[in-house]
Amino acid sequence: MLKQQMTQKQQLKLLPQQLMLVKLLEATTIELDERVIQELESNPALEEGAGDEATKDADSQDEFEPDMESGDSDLADYRTEDDIPDYKLVINNRSKDEKKEDIPFSADITFHEYLLDQVGLRMLSEEERSFVEYIIGNIDNDGYLRRSTTDMCNDLLFQMGQDVNEKSLNKAIETVQEFDPAGVGARSLQECLLLQLKRDDSSGARRLAVVVIERYFEEFARKNYQKITTELCIEDTDLKQVISEVLHLNPKPGSAWSTLLERNKEVVIPDFIVENDNGTLIVTLNDRNRHSLRVSPDYKVMQQQLTAEKTTSRNAKEAVQYVKQQIESAEIFIDTLSRRNTTLLTTMRAIIKLQRPFFLEGNEALLKPMILKDIAEITGYDLSTISRVSNSKYVQTEFGTFSLKYFFSQLVQTESGEEFSIHEVKDALQNIIEGEDKSHPYSDEKLAELLTKEGFDIARRTVAKYRDQLGLPTAQLRKEL
Repeated sequence: MLKQQMTQKQQLKLLPQQLMLVKLLEATTIELDERVIQELESNPALEEGAGDEATKDADSQDEFEPDMESGDSDLADYRTEDDIPDYKLVINNRSKDEKKEDIPFSADITFHEYLLDQVGLRMLSEEERSFVEYIIGNIDNDGYLRRSTTDMCNDLLFQMGQDVNEKSLNKAIETVQEFDPAGVGARSLQECLLLQLKRDDSSGARRLAVVVIERYFEEFARKNYQKITTELCIEDTDLKQVISEVLHLNPKPGSAWSTLLERNKEVVIPDFIVENDNGTLIVTLNDRNRHSLRVSPDYKVMQQQLTAEKTTSRNAKEAVQYVKQQIESAEIFIDTLSRRNTTLLTTMRAIIKLQRPFFLEGNEALLKPMILKDIAEITGYDLSTISRVSNSKYVQTEFGTFSLKYFFSQLVQTESGEEFSIHEVKDALQNIIEGEDKSHPYSDEKLAELLTKEGFDIARRTVAKYRDQLGLPTAQLRKEL
């Protein structure tokens, strides 16, 4: 039986403009470039140019000079062109086709192509060649063959109908291991190091290194040097030479063959630039964030003409409606882009206000405990907005380029009630480890005692966690002869 019933419920809906702003806030500089190009291509009423709509908000808020006495932030007056660094006066009104030239292309061959090229230099039968090429296809980007011979034989049997014995595949593996770079085709780190050492074992240190890696790899990896020197009856100086030889080897032979395109993916483009002008901090948006867009004047004229004609035909009405929609869409995008830049600058100013000492001196220990809520209270923005801005944005300073996340850290409270920034504790921990005697490195328990003496009363487990976050190994692995 059908039954009608009225219900009342609350539901939060985002307007199209709000949804667009959210997406633009999350976008990185490269993603923003792509989005602007997409809008320019899809909306004929939007074009590049020095329109007032495109720059009125961004230009009025592109500089930030904290007051030297109060430390508060104020909007700066417009600066003359003579005061602006040369790199900020570079023209930025290229066409869509010119902007696409920024996309990196690489003519470099890949790692696997490099290996396949070497197959042709070998005297191999058709069957041997097919096995070698199959092995190359199973090598990962680090240069390792991480599949067992049995698994590969089964694959060849079930997928290609070839009944191949393991001896034939092992012979193909040995052939690949003779290729450049040395160490390619290894099944383990130990084998990778041995392949490189045996490629040139003309020196005594290399021959000794082969013995150490073959017979005492686990002890060597764990830095149990005492056992190695005792059982091999060698001096510490001999083992130091072995260590030096091993450190010059490449544990990932294939890593050097990353293409130019892959390397460019790791390049960080800063969204903000902070400059220190004799104690006055000036923040600007990266020029690539400040797209100069406007509504096409031709479309405005077309709208006026179509409106003035007052025709009643269906085609004319559809034309008027289409032109109106495109103009409104262009205006909304320009306004949203301006609001994005304003939000970014306001958030960055708040971060500089709270972390001013760091931006002046670059000392990590000067970073104050700061959470998203602190910035939200200063800017008046929602926590989610601050989170989106800080999630994928970077700032360039005279001390390097940092993620905005870098400036956020929780408080560390000791048993006595004192509060410290995690950055302060990590900085002190790293200084202690750097200054330790490497022949007798400090344990985590000892590090906790030393930190307590410096005023950071934290537990051993916390020390171990911060040490891991700093990328520092345990005491045993930090040991040196």
